[in-house]
Amino acid sequence: MQGQPAYKLIFWILVTFTSLFCQGWAAKCAASDHAPTVQQTKVGTGDPPRFMVEVRNNCPMCPIINVHLKCGSFSQALVNPRLLKVLAFDDCVVNGGLPLQPLHKLFFNYTHSKYLLRPILWYFQCE
Repeated sequence: MQGQPAYKLIFWILVTFTSLFCQGWAAKCAASDHAPTVQQTKVGTGDPPRFMVEVRNNCPMCPIINVHLKCGSFSQALVNPRLLKVLAFDDCVVNGGLPLQPLHKLFFNYTHSKYLLRPILWYFQCE
């Protein structure tokens, strides 16, 4: 009978930590702190140059969806539309708008002079 208060204490500690984890401690990401990033690396020395592009979800807890990039006059002929789809001038969507898992990276290559690619719109899909 003396062990019963200890079990109750352990139970309430677990409930408290579970609640904090699910609703407070890193359960969600702020756009300002965990915005997706785009890095471009020149590959080789050809003319026109070739670039490897990495789009990264920097949120450790939540997928991001519907990632749109500012992409200027990027030509759809340069990359598979499943990886980067040109919707309009200066609006391209990554991965068909499908989720990029936490800390996941998506890569694609293109051969052309360098385009300015940067995230302009995305949504965190936290539960």
